[in-house]
Amino acid sequence: MKLTEEVGSWASCLRRKVGAIIVRDNRVMTTGYNGAPTGIKSCTERGECLREKLKIASGTHAELCYAAHAEQNALIQAAKYGVNINGATLYCTHQPCVICAKMIVNAGIVRVVYKEGYPDEFSMRLFEEAGTVVEKFTENEENS
Repeated sequence: MKLTEEVGSWASCLRRKVGAIIVRDNRVMTTGYNGAPTGIKSCTERGECLREKLKIASGTHAELCYAAHAEQNALIQAAKYGVNINGATLYCTHQPCVICAKMIVNAGIVRVVYKEGYPDEFSMRLFEEAGTVVEKFTENEENS
């Protein structure tokens, strides 16, 4: 989880720093952090958060943001570079939203470990229905 938090520190989001790491067979396969797509100015570069400017509540209207989520970026990196993540574990600093949950399930991720909560109960219902193991990280957990 320490590595996940370090990756999250690279985020270009002003509102929340989120990191994600996909691990398979005890190896880091890909990493991701929340930030603008290649060639798009980030909120840091713009000097303002679009979501704050529009007064959008956390956990709602994820599409109204310049950044892609950390989980999305980790999944995209796997696709871009042909990295097999089927059966992997995704470690994330924050509980995934419903959009990320759908992508995680479809990518074949079988376990999600997160540290901080996020106001999206529907994502947890989808994980449960899909049979994805979801665990809240605790500081004394081994092999983090």
